[in-house]
Amino acid sequence: MSASEAVTDALRELHERFAGVREGQLADYIPELATADPGDFGLALVSMDGHSYSAGVADTHLTLQSVSKPFVYALALASLGLEEVGRWVGAEPSGEAFNAISLEPGSGRPANAMVNAGAIVTTALVPDSRDTPAFQRILTCLSRFAGRKLDVDEDVYDSEAATGDRNRALAYLIRSTGVLPVDPVAAVDTYFRQCAVRATALDLAVMAATLAHGGVNPVTGERVVSPEVAAQVLAVMATCGMYNASGDWLLRVGLPAKSGVSGGLIAAGPARFGLAAYSPLLDAAGTSVRGHAALGALSERLGLHLMRNPALPGSTVTLATTADVLPSAPSGRRERALHERVGVVAAQGALDFTAAERVLYALDESGAERAGAVVLDLREVTGADSLALELLHAGLSRLAREGRRAAVVDPGDRLGPPDLVRERTGQDLPRFGSREAAVEHGARAVAGPG
Repeated sequence: MSASEAVTDALRELHERFAGVREGQLADYIPELATADPGDFGLALVSMDGHSYSAGVADTHLTLQSVSKPFVYALALASLGLEEVGRWVGAEPSGEAFNAISLEPGSGRPANAMVNAGAIVTTALVPDSRDTPAFQRILTCLSRFAGRKLDVDEDVYDSEAATGDRNRALAYLIRSTGVLPVDPVAAVDTYFRQCAVRATALDLAVMAATLAHGGVNPVTGERVVSPEVAAQVLAVMATCGMYNASGDWLLRVGLPAKSGVSGGLIAAGPARFGLAAYSPLLDAAGTSVRGHAALGALSERLGLHLMRNPALPGSTVTLATTADVLPSAPSGRRERALHERVGVVAAQGALDFTAAERVLYALDESGAERAGAVVLDLREVTGADSLALELLHAGLSRLAREGRRAAVVDPGDRLGPPDLVRERTGQDLPRFGSREAAVEHGARAVAGPG
C-alpha cells in the first residue's frame, strides 16, 4: 500500500461503478471474438513518468483490432512522411461507420486512416521487402509502442480471414480507383494479422502514453516515433478515432481516442497520460460500452478534457529524497532514527490531477515505503484545484492508515483549512514554515520516546 494507490483507488471506484453494466453485444461477426467473457472489464492508466495503475482484468489478453490503426498510421508516417501518406489516404472525418465505403469523390482516397478502408491503405503503405516483410515491421512497431514483444492470436486471425469478405471488397474497390499501391489480397491479409495482434489493457495504456509522450515510451524510455508523427496521429485520433461518434466523444470526453471491436479502447492526454479500457460488450458504433462510460466519467471527475485543462510541464516535483537525521536528535533516539529516515518531497507550480499523481508517486519513491515519516514541502506551490486536493488528501489518508506520520511545509494552506484536512485525511497534519523544522519533527516522531 502507498500514497500513489489513491490513483488506483480512483480506477477501482470506476470499475465498481460500471462493472454491472450489461448493455451491448459481443462482436459475433468475427466468430472468435464472440467467445470472449462478457463480464471482462479492465482499466489502466500510465503516466508520463512510466507509473502504471490498473483495476479489473487489465492483464487479460485481447486482440488489438482497430486499436492497431493509429500505431500503423504512425509507422507509415515515420517511413514515408505526411505528404506521401496524404497522397493515398486523407485526414478528414467520414461521419460514417468503421466499415463504410468512405472514398473521396474523384481521387478515390479513403477519408482517413481510422476507418477500415483507410487502414487497409495505410497497412499497404508500410515498406515491404524480402529481408523485412511489412508485417514484421508492423509487429515490431506495435511491440515498441507497448514496451514488450507482442504476438498474434492465430485463432482470431483465422476467424477474421474466414469472415472478412467486406474488407476484401473494400480493398478491391479502392484498387479499382488506383489508390491501393499493392495487391488487395496481400494488403487485407496483412491487415487481418495486424488486427489479431494480442495485448493487454496495460499494454494499451503504455501504447497510448507513448503517443501522449511525444513518441517516447515512458516505461522503456525508447523513442518510437518523432514528436511530429505523434502529434499528427493524435490529431487524426481526435477527429476520426471514434468513427461516426468522434464529434460527440471529443465534445464530452475531450481526449484523442481509438476503439476496437474486441472491446479495447485507448485515450491519450498529450504530455499527461495514456488510458485504456477493455470490455467486450459493444455499442452500435463498435465501442466498448463499459469502457466508454468509464473513460468518460474519469475525464469528467479528474478534469482531463483536452480543451479545458492544458497540460502542465513535468517539473512539478523539485525534490524527492530521504533526509539525514538532524544532529539535534537526542542521543538515546539517534540509532532508531538512523534506521528509519524521513522522506522529503518538494513541489512547485499549479497542481492538477497529473501534478498530484507525480507528487504522490514521489512520496512513495522518496522513502515512504521505508520511513515512518514523510515531509511534503508546498512552499513553491502556487495553487491546487479541487481534484488535485482530493487526490493529495486521499494519499495522505493512506499514509495515516498505515501508521506513517506526515508533516507539511504549507504556510499558504494549499491543502486547505486544518478542519478540512483533518476530515479528509483522518489526522491532524502538523504544518511548518520551514522544511528544516518539518524534518526535525519527523525525525523525532520516528525515533519515539528516548
